[in-house]
Amino acid sequence: MNIAIRVDASQQIGTGHFMRCLTLADALSQRGAKILFVSRYLPEYLQDMLRDKGYELRMLESPANQEIDDLVHSHWLGTTQQNDAEEALQLLSDRTWEWLLVDHYALDARWESILRQTVKNILVIDDIADRQHDCDILLDQNFYADMESRYSGKVPEHCRVLLGPQYALLRDEFRQLHTKSKPRSGPVKRIFLFFGGVDIDNYTGRAIDALVDLDMKGLQVDVVIGAQHPYRAEIEVACAEHRFTCYVQTNRMAEVMAAADLAIGAGGSATWERCCLGLPTYALCLADNQARQLADSAAEGLLYASDVNGEFHNSLKRHLCALMENSALRRLISHNAMHAVDGRGVLRVIRRLGFSGIEARIATQEDSRLLFRWRNHVTVREVSRNTELISWDDHQQWFADVLSSPLKLLLIGYLQEVPVGVVRFDIKDDTAEVSIYLVPGTNDAGRGRDLLESAERCFRTHKPEIRKLFACVLGRNERSHYLFKGADYQIESTVYSKRLCADD
Repeated sequence: MNIAIRVDASQQIGTGHFMRCLTLADALSQRGAKILFVSRYLPEYLQDMLRDKGYELRMLESPANQEIDDLVHSHWLGTTQQNDAEEALQLLSDRTWEWLLVDHYALDARWESILRQTVKNILVIDDIADRQHDCDILLDQNFYADMESRYSGKVPEHCRVLLGPQYALLRDEFRQLHTKSKPRSGPVKRIFLFFGGVDIDNYTGRAIDALVDLDMKGLQVDVVIGAQHPYRAEIEVACAEHRFTCYVQTNRMAEVMAAADLAIGAGGSATWERCCLGLPTYALCLADNQARQLADSAAEGLLYASDVNGEFHNSLKRHLCALMENSALRRLISHNAMHAVDGRGVLRVIRRLGFSGIEARIATQEDSRLLFRWRNHVTVREVSRNTELISWDDHQQWFADVLSSPLKLLLIGYLQEVPVGVVRFDIKDDTAEVSIYLVPGTNDAGRGRDLLESAERCFRTHKPEIRKLFACVLGRNERSHYLFKGADYQIESTVYSKRLCADD
């Protein structure tokens, strides 16, 4: 599949939008997607990064003009949406695009509607909810107290809205370290300091000064900055002087975060990286579009936040000391944060795009022996209605009936030619019952969800007239209950049973 991504990065915009798009691109590329980035503003080092990864990049080159649209951030685009869209349309006219991903505060439904001429589906990444969109999926990875209603009336009725940090676009190393990390407890011995890759107002340097002023003996401080930080030289000198460790454009971000006991930083995407690793954070609001995110996240107990209000130095010292002295609060924040963000957001999003990596095909006679062996495995039998061993003769009769019946569809899911599971649909009238199991030994988290969604797509192709699916799950089968709830199946009824013993 071909996927185009429209995103910019500049001193005004920062690199956050670009990096989350790159994270999503990497996951899609690993599953066979062909990726093209379309940008108007992109520093050379980010262009080189894309080329090193093998991604195609096409730059919008029409000169900036004085005309801009009426959005709050329209000046970030450097031209009108109409001009930008027409040029992007030309760049994308050479092939069919299954998805267009858009991450830009200066683009709205007017731009997206024009690009529908050449793309099949559009995913918009947003987090300020201040404009209309014409998209099929909208992703807002931030936490807001009113996130369920923020986009009401701003997206089409058919649009699927993915809301909250469970969809945070984090690199895979965060997911891996999440499983190894534990909620923080005990004293603060190591602090992680990061205010974004650009940080044009040098909050990094000002935070270093505040930490030096506190004069906390034995405290280790890790400082992370981007390669283009405007005060890079001064920060490197200050870190060397005070024996802080300075990382420039590091690829060890997750590792450095995981080693820390407390973080100081701004809002934005890094918020969810820190939460994923259970790193208690003192977050400072440095931009208007971060105010609600940080305030609501703090109220939810995901971080500790305060406004700068012109008193950065003294405010940081005062709040940091309060947080460092309250180990119970840090432990609570760490626990809440890890519970809210598990690092699997990218996997959830790419499933919605149809890129689980699993392909389902209709079973054939040659698959009979494989299914016989899998169905009789103890892990499959113990969650089946019939827990007894199936004889070979009975299996052959059942298998032949399933393959020949127009009311049944038996599918096998494959991941890179390796079978991962079996899904059967039994049709009655305009509904179909779903039965599913993984190949014994397939224990990868989320694999059942991938298999189910792949099977559903295949089923819709072969049986488009069926309007409803349902599943009957045994009470003891917790994994299947979790699977179907997570796949948007709704509980319609509950059956209780009780065995009666004969009187003695």
